[in-house]
Amino acid sequence: MNDVAISLLLVATLFAILGSGVWIGLTLSGVAWVAMQLFSARPAGDAMAVTIWGSASSWTLTALPLFVWMGEILFRTRLSQDMFRGLAPWMQPLPGRLLHTNVIGCAIFAAVSGSSAATCATIGKMSLPELRRRGYPDGIAVGSLAGAGTLGLLIPPSIIMIVYGVSADVSIAQLFIAGVVPGLLLAALFSGYLVLWSWRHPQQVPPAEPGVTLRHKLRESRHLLPVVALILAVLGSIYAGIATATEAAAVGVVGALIVSAAQGSLSWRTFKDSLLGGTRMYCMIALILAGAAFLTLAMGYIGLPRQLAEWIGSLGLTPLQLLVALALFYILLGCFLDGISIVVLTMGVILPTVQAAGIDLLWFGVFVVLVVEMAQITPPVGFNLFVLQGMTGREIGWIARVTLPFFGLMVLALALVYLLPDLVTFLPRQMRG
Repeated sequence: MNDVAISLLLVATLFAILGSGVWIGLTLSGVAWVAMQLFSARPAGDAMAVTIWGSASSWTLTALPLFVWMGEILFRTRLSQDMFRGLAPWMQPLPGRLLHTNVIGCAIFAAVSGSSAATCATIGKMSLPELRRRGYPDGIAVGSLAGAGTLGLLIPPSIIMIVYGVSADVSIAQLFIAGVVPGLLLAALFSGYLVLWSWRHPQQVPPAEPGVTLRHKLRESRHLLPVVALILAVLGSIYAGIATATEAAAVGVVGALIVSAAQGSLSWRTFKDSLLGGTRMYCMIALILAGAAFLTLAMGYIGLPRQLAEWIGSLGLTPLQLLVALALFYILLGCFLDGISIVVLTMGVILPTVQAAGIDLLWFGVFVVLVVEMAQITPPVGFNLFVLQGMTGREIGWIARVTLPFFGLMVLALALVYLLPDLVTFLPRQMRG
């Protein structure tokens, strides 16, 4: 069989197994098994055992379950309610008022969560009822939450950055630092859009609440102290070079337990639920990573990544054309797969091509995360859309429509990151220096 026929057979096998409802991790392993058995001389069982063990026992991966567990602990505490109380008085003078709590709340929670869905669900659980009760329009409230919820993927600590770092052999600490400026840039674009929206629709913005003095603002700000302290402990220890990403994740778990205990929301049930939730999430991710590692090995034996890289190289694409093609490809994949699956499924094939084009893998990691963020709010299978559908009871089409302006802002952020690569690489260079 020629290379094209082999590729088509494996893609058909992949979608046939996925369509039958088999878990993604097992699907990847199954396709890899077929590839090794039919097109390679190496015994598939031996290759599978060695590769999956190597993937599962990776030291770099140990940060992942700890960050997942930290997010699960905070998801079950009063953190989001306290954040709203601390932020709301400061938002009153801004055009758009409390709508900015969605953006700033998501940016803050993203810095202690690492998950887009958890950020969207936690902040939404707090902000949507409050905004509705105070008379803010549902469309802009839900749209801004859907867009800002994606910050959980970009602002460190990010679960998907850990997955990319493991897949591409890039420093996770460097990736975390590289995501800070693009994350803040995206949050600023979202808030800027809310300002413009409020100027165009002043009649739809409720009036400011009376009696919000500076003393009142400062008194309510005490509710932000626990989360700010946790962010400083986790990210500060990484940026100061005191701790690795894994050690900082352990600091985060201990800090989250202390915060929840201080809030009075740490019980045996909360502890057990957070541990089981984190274990289930990590096991799902680990299974996908193990299957992807085996598939990458199988593809390497067949030679498909090299052949694909040569084919793309023969097209004579410029780096910009290659990045546009990859962005469209990832957004299309995002209609059918979650972000982690997209990254682990494609890295083995895409990275040789990216390296051959002379694209920095650290910068490309942030590019991939930005594009996967866009896929989170792309119908029909954008995960944040499903989270919001469950919370609001609205149709997916309506949620996708009110989210569209924020999708456009992500496209703008992607263009800025391409035109000004120092937005990504400046801070990591300072750390290395």
